[in-house]
Order: sequence, then C-alpha cells, then structure tokens
Amino acid sequence: MNAATIQEAVRDGITRAIAVVGLAGIALIHMLNAPSTFDETPYLGWMYVGLILGSVALAGALIRDSDPRAWAAAGALALSVIAGYALSRTTGLPQSSGDIGNWGEPLGIASLFVEGSVAAVSALALLERMPIPRTAREAYAQ
Repeated sequence: MNAATIQEAVRDGITRAIAVVGLAGIALIHMLNAPSTFDETPYLGWMYVGLILGSVALAGALIRDSDPRAWAAAGALALSVIAGYALSRTTGLPQSSGDIGNWGEPLGIASLFVEGSVAAVSALALLERMPIPRTAREAYAQ
C-alpha cells in the first residue's frame, strides 16, 4: 500500500465519520423535539420518526462503506430538512403556523448547523468521486 492510498483511506474515514456524527445529530435533535411535535401536529411527529430512522439507516450505510448512493441520500435528506425548516418559518406547514418567524430557536439553529454540515460533507464526498475530465491536449497527446 502506498502513501497516496493510505492518505485517501484516512480522508475517506474521516469524511464518513463526520457524516455519521452529523446524521446522529440530526436524529438526536429531532428525537428531542418529537414529543411536543406529536402533541401539536401528529403528522409532523411521524415525519420526525421517518427522519430519525432514515438518519440512522444512512449512518449505518456510511459506516459500512463509502457508497455514492448513501452520500447522495444523506445530502438529500439534510437538504430536505433544511427546506422543511425554512417552510415552517416562512409560510408555515399545514396545521402548523406557530413557528412562522421563529428563526432564533436554539434547537432549530443547531439543526440547521448539523444539516448544513451533512449536506456540505456529502457534496464534497460526491465531488471527489466525479471523474476529472481530460483536457483536449491530454486527449490529443494519447
């Protein structure tokens, strides 16, 4: 094993660990908020359950290996939660308008930070896996 391969494996392990911790953070934040959400808006509480289960499943997938599909799903999950947060604070959600304008809630800010981190790490992991296009000069030289 050469130094470049070792460096790549270490970088992949660190990137996956960051994503796993972020997905666990998403699950934890929504688990803490779920009881009151079930009381106020039951359908949103069940969406939290789906989010928690999805976060745990994706964390497990990323622990297992660095599959681009898991990276894409983790990024999409995080971005969908950010979109839901923005909707709940701007237009409100069906049967839930109490959070409109409530941008300063500490748990919400923590949630945005963690979700943004997972989305960014996922994007970087996917970009790393994209093939680098060859320039015309390189293609001609061969």
